[in-house]
Amino acid sequence: MSRVLPCAALCALIGFPAVAEPHRYELDPAHTTVAFTVQHLGFADTLGLFGEVSGSFVYDMETQELSDVSVTVTSASLNTLNEARDQHVRSGDFLAVDAHPQITFTAQSGEAIDDTSGTVTGDLTILGETRPLTLDVSLVGEGEYPFGHKRFVLGLSARGSLMRSDFGMTYGVDNGLVGDEVELLIEAEAMRME
Repeated sequence: MSRVLPCAALCALIGFPAVAEPHRYELDPAHTTVAFTVQHLGFADTLGLFGEVSGSFVYDMETQELSDVSVTVTSASLNTLNEARDQHVRSGDFLAVDAHPQITFTAQSGEAIDDTSGTVTGDLTILGETRPLTLDVSLVGEGEYPFGHKRFVLGLSARGSLMRSDFGMTYGVDNGLVGDEVELLIEAEAMRME
């Protein structure tokens, strides 16, 4: 996802061997949002988000190689901007947060499409059920943070979708109260770990 000539190509042009330098990045919890939309009664989509997200990955900007992706979402941090609905979604009808306090996503690799976009396919675990999930990922920005920690940062945007019923979350599916398909929206800043 690099916006510059990849090191491998540059080194080949000038006769030097390519040296890949992968770095680990950690998600900035203050600037990372995992959100979703799901249809309600066939009238409109309801928006929700999770306020507690942590994770890291290894990425080489020169070769665009991605590995060791690990993301954890705290289920109880759900917020749909309505307390009664939040309590229902945290209950056994949906996320069962007492029995399943975390949602996790892990992946070992990604596939570059061009210099600023690619896909990542990994394992999503919800309610103790693990299913494959593919995310379309775009690099929004990169560079040294202009103040504060001054670390090198990647800005990322990702989209994906899942079927709730694949994870045993079937409340409201058969009667059309709540849609089965959930659209995921992820906006994140990831800081390079030195």
